[in-house]
Amino acid sequence: MLGGMSWESTASYYHALNQGVKLSLGGFHSAKICMVSVDFAEIEILQQQGRWEETAIILSRAAQSIENGGADFLLICTNTMHKVADEIAASISIPILHIADATAKELLDDNISRVGLLGTRFTMEQEFYKGRLSKKYGIEVLVPDDAEKTIVHDVIYKELVQGNVIDRSREKYLAIIDSLHQRGAQAIILGCTEIALLIQQHHTEVPVYDTTAIHAAEAVRMALV
Repeated sequence: MLGGMSWESTASYYHALNQGVKLSLGGFHSAKICMVSVDFAEIEILQQQGRWEETAIILSRAAQSIENGGADFLLICTNTMHKVADEIAASISIPILHIADATAKELLDDNISRVGLLGTRFTMEQEFYKGRLSKKYGIEVLVPDDAEKTIVHDVIYKELVQGNVIDRSREKYLAIIDSLHQRGAQAIILGCTEIALLIQQHHTEVPVYDTTAIHAAEAVRMALV
């Protein structure tokens, strides 16, 4: 696990991985995990300044430590930092289980071909994530308008990564989800690992896909093969 971005969502990953192994194997079983958790403050500054090459260096070094610790494959426990997944992959010899691939598999299994995407502004606007879904899997991706993107992004960085879950923000997100659904989205990707702290399926009738849960579940399946 390459975590810490933020530690709030990394804790969700840790719980989901161990719960998944326990449910699969029973008894006292838990997940064998090698994890490096970075300081998100360092990463966040570089994100805002567009210094992605420097984030890739930091995360590649962390990934190398995870490989040296005996991991069979790598989870980058964040959607946004899959922007530098190729650079990280080039620095290690173990495979990366890509979060967009795991999510696409789940969507296609459910016959979903048009989705709304919520995430950081980087994820909603840049091609590293939505482009992978459309070009590799033929999934059409809708994103919020500019004002809605600002709301989604600010709630993530000003509230959720700090562990603050605010009802008013949930209402704003639900309104954006409804807007995307009205534009034709069959389902919504919670494309930031913190969003599931705010939005769960019981909050809306529109199908939502929690990328943290999906990524962790696919990792459990991969580990237990």
